Amino acid sequence: MRILILGATGRTGKHLLDLALGRGHSVNVLVRDKNKLPRLSDRLKVFVGIPTDPGILEEAMTGCEAVLSSLNISRHSDFPWAKLRTPKDLLSATMKNIIAIAGKLGIKRIIVLSAWGVNETKKEIPGWFRWAIDHSNIKYPYLDHGVQEDLLKATDLDWTIVRPSGLNNSRKEKKIKVSFNAVPKPGYLISRKNVAGFLMDILETKSYIRQAPTIST
Repeated sequence: MRILILGATGRTGKHLLDLALGRGHSVNVLVRDKNKLPRLSDRLKVFVGIPTDPGILEEAMTGCEAVLSSLNISRHSDFPWAKLRTPKDLLSATMKNIIAIAGKLGIKRIIVLSAWGVNETKKEIPGWFRWAIDHSNIKYPYLDHGVQEDLLKATDLDWTIVRPSGLNNSRKEKKIKVSFNAVPKPGYLISRKNVAGFLMDILETKSYIRQAPTIST
């Protein structure tokens, strides 16, 4: 199928793009800097711009059967109090555009990457991490992921919200644990590569439609 990947130059998005092309899909990407793309292909169509611009986003979504977003609000470093690199409402502003354009173009399948600790899952994460979310710049991605989730849940689209636990850069393939309401209890870590694989698997198998699983290893 032809899919749109948002966040394709990010740490998880690079794995997602590589897997999508490796599995034979045709891929559109919308990126700020095409020079940051990890690979090129005759099945890759590149659009340059930002997803909060509805005009370029519609161009990128045209002809696609699904949208996969690994976008996140980023900071200038991993230091919890580091200054934000992206707007505080990047995710929700983008989602408003996706929903409107999906309705116009007849796209139903939307898969977005959120995080364990967003919305009702905040009570499930360790207390020290809840404190960090409440008292540092980490809170902005969690807050906007929450708004993004609420926007998507209010639609009749075939959405899936995927909430990974803490992300790392391990390249090992591990069995993924899928949890709802902390059952089974999620692990604390999962690799970005495993997350990307899960996203592609649920796209291809049409799994977890209108659900929000937490995933870990």
